[in-house]
Amino acid sequence: MKRFHIALAVADLDASIADYSRRLEQAPSAVVPGQYAMWRTELLNLSINENPAKAGELRHVGFEDDAAEGYSSSVDVNGVLWERFSAAEQDNRIVSAYGIPVR
Repeated sequence: MKRFHIALAVADLDASIADYSRRLEQAPSAVVPGQYAMWRTELLNLSINENPAKAGELRHVGFEDDAAEGYSSSVDVNGVLWERFSAAEQDNRIVSAYGIPVR
């Protein structure tokens, strides 16, 4: 399976979790309180991290791809960072960057 991935910076993690949970009609798949949340829907992988100074900014896009081995990234012609990773690789990176999710 391949899911489109989008990562955003947000001003308030808790308020953003409530808002995006309503919009996506599901709770996040992973939450590291005060830092990070991620949703995996059938088509979308959305991650947010609390960074008030950059709230609303696109951090990067890409694909969660079951066929991906490890992690790769590249920058497109417009300067946008694209990532490609498996779900397991993203889960490992969440722990190493933010800590163990409570969910």
